[in-house]
Amino acid sequence: MYRAGIVGLPNVGKSTLFNALIRNHQAEASNYPFCTIEPNSGIVNLPDERLDKLAKVVKTNKIVPAAFEFVDIAGLVKGASKGEGLGNQFLSHIREVDAIVHVVRCFEDSNIIHVEGTVDPIRDIETINIELALTDLQSVEKKIDTVSRKAKTNDKESKQELATLEKLKTALNENKPLKSVHLDEEEIPFYKSLFLLSNKPVIFACNVSENDFKTIKENKYVQMVERHAKESNSKCVPICATLESELISFNKEERDAIIGTDKPYTGVNDLIKATFDLLGLSTYFTAGEKEARAWTILKNTKAPQAAGVIHTDFEKGFIKAEVVKYDDLIRLGTKIAVREAGLARLEGKEYTVQDSDVIEFKFNV
Repeated sequence: MYRAGIVGLPNVGKSTLFNALIRNHQAEASNYPFCTIEPNSGIVNLPDERLDKLAKVVKTNKIVPAAFEFVDIAGLVKGASKGEGLGNQFLSHIREVDAIVHVVRCFEDSNIIHVEGTVDPIRDIETINIELALTDLQSVEKKIDTVSRKAKTNDKESKQELATLEKLKTALNENKPLKSVHLDEEEIPFYKSLFLLSNKPVIFACNVSENDFKTIKENKYVQMVERHAKESNSKCVPICATLESELISFNKEERDAIIGTDKPYTGVNDLIKATFDLLGLSTYFTAGEKEARAWTILKNTKAPQAAGVIHTDFEKGFIKAEVVKYDDLIRLGTKIAVREAGLARLEGKEYTVQDSDVIEFKFNV
């Protein structure tokens, strides 16, 4: 299962946000640094209104949404790359996730300690970025020591790896993002095998106070992070973690009474959807009387591999995939009607599954 790690400085609202995302008060959230030591993890369902409509069409009461995992990681402080705070622990946990949700404090509150004494989201972002880059530099330099010895024997592969490592070391020393480094196609597999922290995709979660959630776009700190995100080609989602955590136990009517229905605030759902996209994920559907279900795949997945997500036998014995477009099925009401309209297609092994495809696999084992 794909995993997104929730990171940030201590006391920015990471654990509160984690609880809101998984709809549970699983993680302790307190007003002191390093409240989280061991990472908490929880499965999050992707909000998808399409599934409800699909279930009505195929007349089933069982709905199974797409899902992925969030991990709440201990707070990082300046000097983490040298072991400060819970640095080594923090950094090792980041290495294990596929993407980073960087929680940035965008609220003033004298009752909640800020490790730097003042609220400055851009400074906080840079603190995290520097520590990740310094950790990567240590990893690259260590790898250079190992590879250079083998390269001296004129080993072709080691010489190529060493050249790649030197490119990365130069970029890190010059404080340049790793994605700016030009790599040839043959260098990319080795580069990926290094699992460098500052290469992971990032989304910024701007955590605001309950006083600001209705005017969230006017928050000066949110505006600062939005500009930074645009400059770094990243995404930014404003959210009120405290409010979302409090709303966990409320039903829809109670939620609507608090947040309103006129242009309703949808922070958690927005963040879940944006993180799903950040992970490079997509969904296709299967639908019948037993259930309407969304399956999680990587974007650009071919039909046999998409079938393998259901069961390995589906991939091994793949013959064809009957593909129906979601919009056609909703519009015409039944798969039979879609077939009669000539809109159902049989696709082979080279078909790239599209988001919202409704698929029935033909296989033989």
